[in-house]
Amino acid sequence: MILVAVVAELLEEYTVLLARVLEQLFSEAPFPRRMRFLVLRSLPFASPPRTIRAPPVAAR
Repeated sequence: MILVAVVAELLEEYTVLLARVLEQLFSEAPFPRRMRFLVLRSLPFASPPRTIRAPPVAAR
């Protein structure tokens, strides 16, 4: 069981590292912007898009 946990942890770290490398490669690749966006969005561990929230409205 310990070996399974160790292998699972290694695979998780490897997958995250691979996703970061692919994200870096595709963000600099000479593809059209829409194609890069679609590829980067399809990565399983890609960073989620940052959403800009509106500041909370003060209640009067």
